[in-house]
Amino acid sequence: MRESPKIRKLVALLSRLPGVGEKTAQRYVLHLLTADPVVAKELGGELATLHDELRPCERCGNVAEVVPGEPAVICAICKDSKRDSRLLCVVGRVHDLLAIERTGAMRGRYFVLGRLLSPLEGIGPEDLPLPRLVSRIREEGVTEIIVATPPSVDGEATALLLKRELASLGVTMTRIASGVPHGGDLEYADPITMGRALSGRQSL
Repeated sequence: MRESPKIRKLVALLSRLPGVGEKTAQRYVLHLLTADPVVAKELGGELATLHDELRPCERCGNVAEVVPGEPAVICAICKDSKRDSRLLCVVGRVHDLLAIERTGAMRGRYFVLGRLLSPLEGIGPEDLPLPRLVSRIREEGVTEIIVATPPSVDGEATALLLKRELASLGVTMTRIASGVPHGGDLEYADPITMGRALSGRQSL
């Protein structure tokens, strides 16, 4: 029996998601097809408004909810007055920020680069938001920067670039310690490992 064009299209769309292969996508589609129709309708409704209701935080790059009437889109972490604004953790992606947040060990705030330095992919220093980072450090009186890029080739290259570019600002720079496997992604690290990496950070 040939697959319905509708199913093939949905499978193709879902297969674009990271970590979702064709077979997994097909299982998702068939599950939604046989489950309560309300599930598919709610999922479709939420996906349709995703970009209208969620945007990058204008201050740090984290995911933030769009609040009607507020001129700026600011995330909950940046709004939290209990956070130490003098401590800034620089990460490559939002996934890494969420991994660190799960540990409960980070009392400061964040800055998401959005990408890592990668000559092989054509990503150079000019492609990173370094001017915004420098402005943030100066405006908020940051005294310590935790560089929490992954322990990969690109992550280490980005850490060295940050050390060079931010050295003149006179802030203390630390790097998350070992505990995260070399070549691994922060989003897959368990909370205990990530907590130890933060607690044992070293001077950069």
